[in-house]
Amino acid sequence: MQKVDILAIGVHPDDVELSCSGTLLKHIAQGKTVGLLDLTRGELGTRGSAEIRDTEAANAAELMGAAFRVNLEMADGFFQYTKENIIRIAEVIRSCQPKIVLANAVHDRHPDHGRAAKLISDACFFSGLQKITTYDAQGQPHDRWRPDAVYHYIQDRNLKPDFVVDISDFIDKKVELILAYRSQFYLPDAEEYAEELDSPISGKDFLDFLKSKAAAYGRDAGFTFAEGFTVERTPGVLDLFDLV
Repeated sequence: MQKVDILAIGVHPDDVELSCSGTLLKHIAQGKTVGLLDLTRGELGTRGSAEIRDTEAANAAELMGAAFRVNLEMADGFFQYTKENIIRIAEVIRSCQPKIVLANAVHDRHPDHGRAAKLISDACFFSGLQKITTYDAQGQPHDRWRPDAVYHYIQDRNLKPDFVVDISDFIDKKVELILAYRSQFYLPDAEEYAEELDSPISGKDFLDFLKSKAAAYGRDAGFTFAEGFTVERTPGVLDLFDLV
């Protein structure tokens, strides 16, 4: 894993694409580097399979222009807050040394999201402790590393954002990334999944909902489309004119 500016972590493949991919695309266009980390393979999802979602996630990462995508293969639905899982996430953080980590929503309809948010946030903290030792693939100790900031993207529930990012120029590319998950979302020409069970996210109305939600988050800031985030600590600005 190479060093990146932003590490976006999701408990399920497609969490990142659904919730913060517009922000990632915008920063990639600005020359920033982005890595992706999935905690599970999403094997409990109603549609598709773990193997199918592996392929879809790889395709989405390539389409995004991410530097890498890693999957820790924790148990979908049943992963636990454990020392082992914290260390596994910390190993990735120390390997790629991101300045910013984007993580799951602090609470949401899916119970995995809130549990992952806590796990990821704490892993970012423990990754900075000198007396926790982790090793790279060659058996050499990692340097400790703590990201400058952890921001939680907003998922299904309409949480009040602490800030929003303008993604107006990237909304169409975001939808393209989402549709890389052919098994999961509305895609009429994906005939191989036509007989699978419907899910809350597989209908055309869900994509319409996502765009409407992005429009609603953008409205207060004067953006056509935006993605919302919540913070763990109060961010500071150097100049009032940095705020829009």
